[in-house]
Amino acid sequence: MIWKDHGEMFQRYKKNPILTVEDWPYQAHSVFNPAAAIVNGITLLMVRVEDHRGFSHLTIARSKNGVDGWEIDTEPTFSPDPLNYPEEIYGIEDPRITYIDEMGKWAVAYTAFSDSGPLPSLALTEDFRNFERMGAILPPENKDAAMFPVRFNGRWAILHRPVSGMQGAKANIWISFSPDMKYWGEHEVLLYAREGGWWDANKIGLSPQPIRTSDGWLIMYHGVRQTTSKASYRLGLALLDLEDPRKVLHRSEGWVFGPREMYERSGDVNDVVFPCGWVLVDDEIRIYYGSADTSVSMASAKVHDILEYIHGCPETQCPDEYCRWFEENRGLSNDPKKGDIKLK
Repeated sequence: MIWKDHGEMFQRYKKNPILTVEDWPYQAHSVFNPAAAIVNGITLLMVRVEDHRGFSHLTIARSKNGVDGWEIDTEPTFSPDPLNYPEEIYGIEDPRITYIDEMGKWAVAYTAFSDSGPLPSLALTEDFRNFERMGAILPPENKDAAMFPVRFNGRWAILHRPVSGMQGAKANIWISFSPDMKYWGEHEVLLYAREGGWWDANKIGLSPQPIRTSDGWLIMYHGVRQTTSKASYRLGLALLDLEDPRKVLHRSEGWVFGPREMYERSGDVNDVVFPCGWVLVDDEIRIYYGSADTSVSMASAKVHDILEYIHGCPETQCPDEYCRWFEENRGLSNDPKKGDIKLK
């Protein structure tokens, strides 16, 4: 079967970037990597803001149409609290927002930057003004965490990306489960970084929170392509089973969005598109992404086009002609205790 190159699936907003540090109501160095949600019909971005020490906090920006007319909180919305949560000593970064209907609250998974490295933390909120910290939920070094909005067999599920200090070890996306959102276990790899010349070889990580569709849980992830002179962050898609999110139904071969414009290719970190949030607006998916770790941009695609595309992608994580050995030896579990799980 000959692979067809679909190119980029998402179209950039013509007036990108939509938010820069010049828009900010207080002094900051850069604004990027926003989480996103629709709250009472308003697009809400929870933006990572880096100060002139190099530390980050989170600030809310709101827009009626999701592209302009942003109303930005006049001071940081959610700041590090290292006195009570010492794992936040060097700031908090890269949030992902998930609405938990069962609780009537939003779960904000974010990266706390400790003196042992980054790690996932969790907070709950009803109004994005008052936050109930759950604290650190997984040890370092780990980041790119996001909650699923429902339980599976009574357990909450989270995606995350641990990194080993062992030379040559891959950075894969993992899934874990919890009875209470605080103590997490049943850890296993969900998406494997590929090998060799692939755009997503060796290091991948979750981008926005999972979106539930009629066909499965749609997830977007980033792959880091390392060359002799630089690293480029590009985006791919995968579809997970609705009742058992450990099952990968389809995974894109090529990237669906990557740095191309100057505001994505030149900044604090060159060649980066990094969305921490996406929303459904009518028949389109909008991604809100950090461009070159400097500003916030937006791109969109039709839901129908995305689902049609992902259904045309392989059901295995690697095409047979490239990765037959990998698929046969990637440690699929035969443990009967890890049997099928059902959505509750």
